[in-house]
Amino acid sequence: MAKYASIDIGSNTLLLLITDNASGKLTPIVDECDFGRLGQGLAHSKNLHPDAIERSLDVVRRYRRLMDAHELAGVACVGTQALREAENRDAFIAPAEEILGCPIEIIAGEREAELVATAVITDFPKLCQGELLCVDVGGASTEFIRIRAGERVSVVSLPIGAVRLSEAFLTSDPPTEAEAKNLYEAISAQLATLELPAEAQLVGSAGTATSIASIALALEQYDPERIHGHEMGRREVETVAANLLTSTVADKRQLTGLAPKRADVIAGGVAIYDQVMQVLNATTLVISDRGVRWGLAYELAR
Repeated sequence: MAKYASIDIGSNTLLLLITDNASGKLTPIVDECDFGRLGQGLAHSKNLHPDAIERSLDVVRRYRRLMDAHELAGVACVGTQALREAENRDAFIAPAEEILGCPIEIIAGEREAELVATAVITDFPKLCQGELLCVDVGGASTEFIRIRAGERVSVVSLPIGAVRLSEAFLTSDPPTEAEAKNLYEAISAQLATLELPAEAQLVGSAGTATSIASIALALEQYDPERIHGHEMGRREVETVAANLLTSTVADKRQLTGLAPKRADVIAGGVAIYDQVMQVLNATTLVISDRGVRWGLAYELAR
């Protein structure tokens, strides 16, 4: 039996996945999500906030303890948009690498999308035989991965994400109609730069997408088995977005199915999916619980 650990250090969350292949396929042993919010204020300051660094290092220390409980055949760790942008990234990377005992690879948007595509193609082979668009909404960036006949066709990374958009546009609590309008206009302007495939099957991955499904299903406890592969209609996504954009942060923290630490930024991320579905005239959104961390795990195992 070989065990592998993959770590995804994002702008909002840090994810740890430990898998084994004893059964001939990768099975999760540990699948952890915690909130470091490395992207806090990054769009304005161009630097990681000291509080964000300390929060994230605390998460890294906890993950190191979890990894120490297993004999690992391989470890891979990547950092995404926040670490790509931050001018003081070494203030986090140096101590984090010392704690983890492995290098942190700062990956470009295309590499990030490649990992997501690996997970989607592996887990949804039938869907990927046609035209598919995977939208991976993160804290500070969103990757658009076009897949056709089981092969990745194109990748585009846009500088929009749940944390970035919420900080930039949703400053009132609850957001005003004008703020919501400006948010959607900003998303539309970014989407206008893309050539989006009409009538493609839409797949959403990462925490914003799984949160939409968890809210719609009113899950008291997050259940990846119910989330992964769950299909949502356009009206369901519209309803979730509308509710989030008219609720206070305090109300969102009490919302069944939503992790309280996502409450202050979730609306900005959900609006991206809502707008993408409108632009594509998509009728359904299939949810993937398996993003970058699973792409890394599949690479390690191969």
